[in-house]
Amino acid sequence: MASHEIDLSTAVWRRSSYSNGTGGECVEVAHGLAGLVPVRDSKLPTGPTLVFPATAWAPFIAAVAKDEPTT
Repeated sequence: MASHEIDLSTAVWRRSSYSNGTGGECVEVAHGLAGLVPVRDSKLPTGPTLVFPATAWAPFIAAVAKDEPTT
């Protein structure tokens, strides 16, 4: 494993409460990784994962909760 790779083999994933029940728009987030927030498409669990710094994720979620622009 290269030094820039993150081991997500033990990550515990949680589906977003905003994901619909028909198999579409399913986002999963893993918690418990120090300073990081991995995000993936639940329909492709072995597909690519985006990993954000927790310091960037928290303001993003706060803005979404307030329905503010995130640009």
